[in-house]
Amino acid sequence: MDIVRNGERPSVYGDPAYFSGTVRQDPIVTCPEPARARAVIVTFEPGGRTAWHTHPLGQTLHVLSGYGLVQKEGEPVQVIRPGDTVWIPPGERHWHGASPEIAMCHLAIHEALDGKHIDWEEHVTDEEYNAPRAD
Repeated sequence: MDIVRNGERPSVYGDPAYFSGTVRQDPIVTCPEPARARAVIVTFEPGGRTAWHTHPLGQTLHVLSGYGLVQKEGEPVQVIRPGDTVWIPPGERHWHGASPEIAMCHLAIHEALDGKHIDWEEHVTDEEYNAPRAD
């Protein structure tokens, strides 16, 4: 058993190679092998978002606060709100983040495959980010 006490894990700011705007990550757990789970609370300031990416074993997002956006490639941008849970299947190209005006915080859960949990791609353009939203 391993207990990590509150305050023992520092917050990390999102790498600008993979995130636009201000994004803070607060790790919850990264399980040692053979377990594969990883969970992190991610806070996106208004306008903050991920780059396009995929996950080899999928990802679950659970919105904790704010007003967020998520998009699967080829589909409209979707609005996500507190209490919403989003399942993103393995290999599905997507992005997620806050709205332009309101911050968003979500719990992100995913697993690693052969030590890899994410494949990053190019940044989401302003045109893609500001596209009409399905509500």
